[in-house]
Amino acid sequence: MEYVSAVPVPQPRARAVAAPDASGSRRSLAAGLLLGAAGATVVLLASGQTWAEGEASVGGGSLPLTADGQDVTGLPAALAVVGLAALVAVFAVRGAGRLVVAGLLALSGLGAGLSACLGASDSAALDEKAAQSTGDASATIGALAHTAWPYVTAAGGLLILLAGLLALRYGKLWPTMSGRYERDGTPRPRKAARTAPDPDRPEDLWKALDRGEDPTREV
Repeated sequence: MEYVSAVPVPQPRARAVAAPDASGSRRSLAAGLLLGAAGATVVLLASGQTWAEGEASVGGGSLPLTADGQDVTGLPAALAVVGLAALVAVFAVRGAGRLVVAGLLALSGLGAGLSACLGASDSAALDEKAAQSTGDASATIGALAHTAWPYVTAAGGLLILLAGLLALRYGKLWPTMSGRYERDGTPRPRKAARTAPDPDRPEDLWKALDRGEDPTREV
């Protein structure tokens, strides 16, 4: 006579299915933070470097002049600051607001990169310095040369742009600073109203004390 075992066969846990999403959320969050912070740092540092240099004619000689990124255009640095603010704000909002802030982050990076590229061949800043230095409004710069720093600035803007794109794609899975969220970014269900602890169950009394509740108070 054969006997059938009543031991239940263990089923795979459901959380194993959700693990890839949680892991992807953490990776995208870390990448977004790293790209955004690194990009803003690169833009701010590179904007302070020499972008162009040349010589202005003064009498029978020449006066060497240089222009940094702030002289050429202050837009990349300003947009980098906006990008940093947007990167922080992404974690303070949710829903449609998060998409708006993520879009602002991406646009900040795009604007910083484009403005840096446009200023890579600019000579107006040096011409203005030449006019101020010589006292001649028609003075121009000779032996004009440009450095690679504008393109480094543009690369930093690209990093900010990538951070914004990650926030647009995966931001809904990221946690918020003020909301009650699970690791996968979904809102936690609200807890049901607590019932009064059972005085005959010491563990209930201890749990109530841990929560800062008065176990003797009736609900």
